[in-house]
Amino acid sequence: MLSGGWPRGRTRPPVQTTPEPAPRTPAPEATRARHPLRLRLRAPEANRSNAVHAGAWWLWALGLATAASRTTNPLLLGLLVGVAGYVVAARRTHAPWARSYGAFVKLGLAVLVIRLLFSVFLGSPIPGTHTLFTLPEVPLPDWAKGVRVGGRVTAEQLFFALYDGAKLATLLICVGAANALANPARLLKSLPGALYEVGVAVVVAMTFAPNMVADVVRLRTARRLRGRPTGGIKAIAQIGLPVLEGALERSVALAASMDARGYGRTAQIPPAVRRTTTVLTLGGLLGVCVGSYGLLAAAGASYGLPLLVAGLLAALVGLRLGGRRSVRTRYRPDRFGPRSWLVAASGAAVAALLIRAGTYAPDALHPGVVPLTAPTLPLWPAASILIGLLPAFVAPFPSKETS
Repeated sequence: MLSGGWPRGRTRPPVQTTPEPAPRTPAPEATRARHPLRLRLRAPEANRSNAVHAGAWWLWALGLATAASRTTNPLLLGLLVGVAGYVVAARRTHAPWARSYGAFVKLGLAVLVIRLLFSVFLGSPIPGTHTLFTLPEVPLPDWAKGVRVGGRVTAEQLFFALYDGAKLATLLICVGAANALANPARLLKSLPGALYEVGVAVVVAMTFAPNMVADVVRLRTARRLRGRPTGGIKAIAQIGLPVLEGALERSVALAASMDARGYGRTAQIPPAVRRTTTVLTLGGLLGVCVGSYGLLAAAGASYGLPLLVAGLLAALVGLRLGGRRSVRTRYRPDRFGPRSWLVAASGAAVAALLIRAGTYAPDALHPGVVPLTAPTLPLWPAASILIGLLPAFVAPFPSKETS
C-alpha cells in the first residue's frame, strides 16, 4: 500500500458525481396563475361531458342559412361559405358522416352551374342591354307564350342567375356544415319522444349517403392496390355489387338492433290527449312555417314574428304531450352546456344582424342588375358574418373518442 494512495493491484472506483437536478416543471396552479387568460380561452379536448350539443351545431348552421337567404351579394355569400368551411375544417371529426361536407360543396356548385345553364338556354324575364351572344331560338306554339328556348343572352340575366344560384348554393353548404359537425346518433338521442320515429328515419337517410361514399372509396382503393382498373362501366358494376351488399347487411343489422331495443312500442294514452297533441303539433308547425316565411319575406315582418313565437309554443306543448306515448329511456343524455349556447348564439346573432342590415343597407345586400352595378362589401354586415367564426374557438377540439 502506497502512502497516501490506493492499495497496489486494486482498481480505484469511479468518482461518483452528484447528478444535476432535473428542471422542475411548474405545477398547474403556478402555470394557471402565471397565464390565467391563455388557459381559460383555450378550448379543451372534446369528450362526452363537454362536447357541443348536436342541436347547437344545427342552430348555428340554420342561422348562417337564414343570413344567406337575406342577401344576394356574392361577396357576403362567399364570406358565409368561408366561415362555414373554416369552422368545419377546425372542428369536424374523422367519422364517415363528417366527410359529407365536400359532397354538399360539389352539390352547391352543380346547382350554380345548372341555374346558369337554365338562364342561358331558357331565357330570363330580366331585361338587359348588354348582349353577350345570341343562340338559335326554337319556335314554340301560341299556347307557350312567355316561354323562350334560345335567343339573346345578356349580361344582366347571367348576373341575376349567378346571384340567385349562389344564394341557393350557400344554403346547401350551410346545411352540409351542420351535417358534417353534428353527430346524427347524438342528435337522434336528443329529439323529443314524439319525434323519435321520424328522427330515426331522417338519421338513417342522412347516414346512408356518407357510408355509401366511404364504401366506394374503400373498394376503389382496394382495386387500385390489386392493380385493377377503377374506371369504366365494368369497374363501376364490379364496385356497385359489394356496395349494395354492404348496404343490405347494414339494413339487416339495423333492423335487428331496433327490434331488440323495442323500437315502435308505444304506451296507451287517452284519445282526448292524442287528439289534442295532434292539433297542437300540426297547428304549431304550420304557425312556424308561416312565421318563418313572413320573416324571410320583405313585407311579412309585421306578422312573421308573432306567428313564429305562437307556433313554437304550440309545437313545444304538443311535443311534450306526445312524448307520453314513448316508453324509451335515455342513457346519459347530452347537456346543452355553456359552449353549446355560445355556438347556437353565434348563428342566431349572424341571422339577426343580417335581417337588421336589410333595413339600413338594402342596396348593399342586393346589388342591382338593371342597371348592372358591381357588388360592394358592406362593412357592418361583413363584420356580423364573422361572428359565425366563434365555434372555431370555443368548441372543444375533436378527439378519436368522440368521432
